[in-house]
Amino acid sequence: MFSLEREVFMSKGMIFRYILIFFIISISLTASCREERKARNLYVEAVMHAELKENEQAISKLNTAVQLNKKYSMAYSLLGDIYQEIREYEKSADAYEKATKLFPWSFDDYFNLGKVYQIMEKFGPATRGYSRACELDNTSFEANYNNSQCFYLLEDYDNALKYGARAEQIDSNSIQVQKMLGSIYEEKNDYEQAVKYYKRVLEKDSLNTSIMNSLAMAYIKTNRNEPARELLLSVVQLESENNQAYRYLGYCYLKLDSIDKAIESYSRAIEIDYSDWDAHRGLGVAYILKGRRDDATVEPAYKAKAIEHWNQSLTIKPDQPGADKLTNLIRGYSNTENN
Repeated sequence: MFSLEREVFMSKGMIFRYILIFFIISISLTASCREERKARNLYVEAVMHAELKENEQAISKLNTAVQLNKKYSMAYSLLGDIYQEIREYEKSADAYEKATKLFPWSFDDYFNLGKVYQIMEKFGPATRGYSRACELDNTSFEANYNNSQCFYLLEDYDNALKYGARAEQIDSNSIQVQKMLGSIYEEKNDYEQAVKYYKRVLEKDSLNTSIMNSLAMAYIKTNRNEPARELLLSVVQLESENNQAYRYLGYCYLKLDSIDKAIESYSRAIEIDYSDWDAHRGLGVAYILKGRRDDATVEPAYKAKAIEHWNQSLTIKPDQPGADKLTNLIRGYSNTENN
């Protein structure tokens, strides 16, 4: 009997405990629902402020909304949009990061995350955003093209090519993607492919001197020096102050064994831009070749000019590619009276 009464008492206690727990949960859920409802209302008000370009008021409403509901991905997304519009890119990226963690299926949030990181020149995080955007929508030209750009700037040319090729599949008539693919192939030392894409660009934009220079260099790299020379002469006719074209002409004339014209072209490049370390370096080589005698020694006057320009090249850019080799050349020609 006592045992039965005890069981009844314990059962009543358990029931009371469950009722109390249910009551507490109900209150919590009611409070939570009330906060979520308030957060939604604040979001709607923020949208209205944003449409009226009242960005400070919109940001204030959204910050309160995410305090009430920390899982409100749409509020973080709108915060990202507003911060992006007013060019507060760090805050924009932070908002998009939170939005994408809460809702990892939003193409727009991942794309915009990549975009603001790209604007800030944080290309690694940018590729993370763009790559996920491409997974969500592989038909987006902008996401694939922008991702290709970022990988290119990271010198990850394989991934740059992957996304650039996809962008070309989406829009095969895009000049900008053909320029990009030409640049990628050039960096990968695939000059035949680079020539193909640069030619395609020039078919649509025949007076694009930047692409003409790039095509000329690809020609030089494949020993098509005459077509390169003709193309570069066309560039300097169009733009008489095109420093790069004159520098490339100097290199082209060296390949053609026209030393005087190489000296003339490099000198003109330096006249246009004295800080062109590469032209100084090339001019030094041209002077050595100009002064070389039959016995392989170099006339002192030309050797002095070469050393002068090589030193100037290193002064302008001490960390240039092949700096050690150039330093050794300077030392070798300086220490040898008749080298």
